[in-house]
Order: sequence, then C-alpha cells, then structure tokens
Amino acid sequence: MSAFYTTVARFYDSENADKTDDLAMYSRLSDEHEGAILDIGCGTGRVLLHLARAGHTVHGIDSNRAMLNRLDAKLERLPQLRHLVSYVHGDILDFHWERKFGLILLTYNALMHFHEQETQLALLNRLRTGLADGGRLVIDLPNAAPAFAAEDTDALTFERSFLDRETGHLVMLQSLTHLDRAAQILTVEWIYDEMDGSGAVRRLIAPHKLRYFFMPELRLLLDRAEFTVKAVYGDPDEAPYDADSERMIVHASGL
Repeated sequence: MSAFYTTVARFYDSENADKTDDLAMYSRLSDEHEGAILDIGCGTGRVLLHLARAGHTVHGIDSNRAMLNRLDAKLERLPQLRHLVSYVHGDILDFHWERKFGLILLTYNALMHFHEQETQLALLNRLRTGLADGGRLVIDLPNAAPAFAAEDTDALTFERSFLDRETGHLVMLQSLTHLDRAAQILTVEWIYDEMDGSGAVRRLIAPHKLRYFFMPELRLLLDRAEFTVKAVYGDPDEAPYDADSERMIVHASGL
C-alpha cells in the first residue's frame, strides 16, 4: 500500500482536485460531535485541512512519508492552521494515543486498504478504544454490488485526464482491473501518461489492491469490535442506501 502512494504522491492532489463532494458531510459531522477529530490515512490533507480551516482540531495518521511531505508543504503555506493540526507518520495498528476523539474518519475508500479480517478487526478495535463517549466513527466505501454485477473486461479503461498543478502537463489516467470475487479483492494497474510541452509522453504504472466490503459483513465486523451501526447512507448527502447506491457510508458509535 505504501509503495503505491509513494509512486503516485506527486499526482495525488491534481488528480483529486475535484473530489469535494464529501467535504460538506464531514463539516456537518464535525459540528455535531464535540472534541478532536482523527483522520485515518490523512495523506496530503484533503479532508484534514478542510476541517482545520473551519476551526476544528484535527489529528491525522498516515503510513506514507511522500504523502505527508505534501501535507507539510501545505502547512508551511498555512501557518494559521498549525495550532489545529497534528499528525503521526506510522501504522495505525501500532499507534497508541493519549486522548479520545469525538469523530474518527475512515474517509474515501480508506478501509479497503485492510485486506485481511484479522487486520480489519485489529483496526476497528483500536479505533473503538480511541472513540469518546457519544463519539462517531464514519466509514466511506464504494458500494460493492454494482462492481460485482458488472461484466469483466480485459480492456484498458480511460478514467480521466487532469493537469498536473506543478508542471502544467496534461496527464491521462487509464486502468487495467481484475476483480477476484471470491477474495473480494480488486487489483488495479493505474497507468499515468504524462505529456510534456515537447510532445513526449512519460508513462508511470502503479499497481494497487483494494478490498471490497458488503454491508452484512461490515456490520458483523463492527459488532465484533463493539460498535453499533447508527446509519447507512448511499451518498454524502445522506440519500438512502440501496443496491444501486454509488457509496456505502456507515456511521457507528460505541455500544
């Protein structure tokens, strides 16, 4: 997992510049739950800095130094947020904190990086010990049903194009995917073709593995970790969750 983000870190913010649809949801939740916020897999600070700008105290943790270097660069340009933001470079499974959090976030697909049930339970148990009384855990995942219903293809798929903010170069992103339905593992080869001003193309290939979750499975995992599912939504605007929903956004609290 860490090697993937080291490879793509320089593209991450440019590629995800338009990923803002969940920010209002996190703002709303942060206003509803008192106390500090923990952002698991905070990366370059997409969600973390948004919440800090709104005046919330946010702590992040991420295992990838390249992504955190980009967060550091942003914080150098935002000294007014320094007193609201802190982070740890490390593995959440090894991390012990001294404080409790009113809101713990597993934002966009973060839980999919934990492939084995043993590590999933270890993660959720660790988060349970860090959640304050009355606090809320929020998990944002893709809805697995549409992906599992879709027809397999060996074709190279065009995903999107974007401009690299640092160089101004056009980057075309394509993918090759394989879904192992028995293991619930999606293997993706992300292919970045960067076109410089001279017309030359530089190709970067970044393999990645993500694990899908179905709602009954996630309910059992949360129950084992002594969480109670409070709500499940199909998008950040809190639309009802069903088989056709794009997302599966789960709110849980301690028992």
